Amino acid sequence: MKAKLLAATVVVVGAFTTPALADFWIVQDSSTKHCSIVEQRPTTTTTTIVGNREFKTRAEADSHMKTVEVCRESTTGGPATGPARVPAR
Repeated sequence: MKAKLLAATVVVVGAFTTPALADFWIVQDSSTKHCSIVEQRPTTTTTTIVGNREFKTRAEADSHMKTVEVCRESTTGGPATGPARVPAR
């Protein structure tokens, strides 16, 4: 009896917590070449998944996006990188 109650509890708790866990993807728009982080695997043909990898947290995806060469110059969705540097005269 206790085993059945425990199993039922695990199923109910799992049903409520699983949807709360989001996966994040790094994608690149094929026309603008801008990278962004999205919460759902893209299904359109206008975006390409960069690295074909999913991340469990947005911070992990953001950190990885900074290391991807095709996303370094054109990113959206991440924090600001600071003011642009002006060359010395």
